[in-house]
Amino acid sequence: MKKINIAMFDAATALAKKINAKAILLYADPFDDINVLRDASKSVNIILVSQNKKIPGNHSSGMKLIELPKVELSRIGLIKISVMMAISAGYISYLDKVICLSGVGELGRLDFLMVLDLENESEIIISKESHKITSEVKPEVFAEALSLSVELAKQGRENKPIGTIFVLGDHENVLKLSRQLIMNPFHGHPEAERQILNRKLRETIKEFSSIDGAFIIRADGMIMSAGRHLNTALDGEELMSGLGCRHVAAAGITSLTKAVAIVISQSTGSVRIFKDGKIVMEIEKTSV
Repeated sequence: MKKINIAMFDAATALAKKINAKAILLYADPFDDINVLRDASKSVNIILVSQNKKIPGNHSSGMKLIELPKVELSRIGLIKISVMMAISAGYISYLDKVICLSGVGELGRLDFLMVLDLENESEIIISKESHKITSEVKPEVFAEALSLSVELAKQGRENKPIGTIFVLGDHENVLKLSRQLIMNPFHGHPEAERQILNRKLRETIKEFSSIDGAFIIRADGMIMSAGRHLNTALDGEELMSGLGCRHVAAAGITSLTKAVAIVISQSTGSVRIFKDGKIVMEIEKTSV
């Protein structure tokens, strides 16, 4: 299996050089030791993606690292999340060509190679607004909210599907265009206890995700409110038919503010990212 992984990586490296790809997005979990990639990282831009907190080996060679949510993902789902997080972090842009290598971490196997010309890849990036995702939101805040959303979409809460909205950035205008449905559960708490980047808060956020309304999150990750009704709706015809009120509200609030919205569909488990009233990306719930 190790020989196959190296062979696939070598093929990806040669292809990246030939087509002048910006980067190789490499699912690193199948590797016992990524030090075997050290020499290649000097000639191509390698972005490691992983569902494990600790990447095997020492990745101090300049390779960048993206941490993925720790849930089962399809290969396409893994690629979509990796691409969006890499764009939000500034590692790549929506105009780049990238090569994606993924597989099955538990089996130690790479088995999937995909070449993406992101500018023309409408299956991955639906709207070109992706480059604006972190214009108002810190990349790490967007990444954490997306990771939480994917986990909630997959796991639900108490074996029940969850639907909710995370609205990120431009919080002052978002608050003006929304109202509380319930008493704000985050009101009066110290900032350290309502920071989305605080991993100790993850279970609390998941618990409050079962209540109606949206989470309003400041650009730096401070949770301003939960259970918030968005007083906006989009009248345009561009929104996909069949989407419910959460998606209409997310499209509306992002069309009227500079915010980004991440919506979890309670009925399908899909996660959709909105910017400027448009869907940027859809991550379908995997059945595995």
